[in-house]
Amino acid sequence: MQRVQEPGNGRCVMLKKRSLSLAKTEPSSALSPFEEFERRFEDFFRRPFSLMEAPWWTRWPALAGEVSPTADIYEEGGDIVVKAEVPGMKKEEIHVDINEKTITISGEKKKEEKVEKKDYVRHERVYGSFVRTFGLPAEVQTDKAQATFKDGVLEVRVPKTAEAASRTRKVTVE
Repeated sequence: MQRVQEPGNGRCVMLKKRSLSLAKTEPSSALSPFEEFERRFEDFFRRPFSLMEAPWWTRWPALAGEVSPTADIYEEGGDIVVKAEVPGMKKEEIHVDINEKTITISGEKKKEEKVEKKDYVRHERVYGSFVRTFGLPAEVQTDKAQATFKDGVLEVRVPKTAEAASRTRKVTVE
């Protein structure tokens, strides 16, 4: 696990190295979901009316609904491909930064309208900014990176360096 500060908003997150990417965990703590639930349960009995201050799900980030794209990262031929879902956004609102070892996707989804004296029956659309940083499984040629955006899906393709491609080999299982 590695503690990293997200660019843009300054939040600290814990990153866990996986085979193809770094998995983001919420900065609420290094607590397991069970420990987090237990902590919130104990808080309720210490301050039972505190839950009336704001809806409880807004204080539990995983349930609050963040503007944060889900992504797939895979190798195809000599390329590393990152596909991220960013529905409802325009390509001008999305930014991609890449270096030899990481790719960062960031953006901001802004409210489309100014709401004055409207009585909402339900409000589920989420607005805000996001930053996702992923570790790349091999060194890449950043100057040859290409990004396309279609139907709410961002696709970034970047070729692996010749050295990284030559280090990859298939191992036969006996």
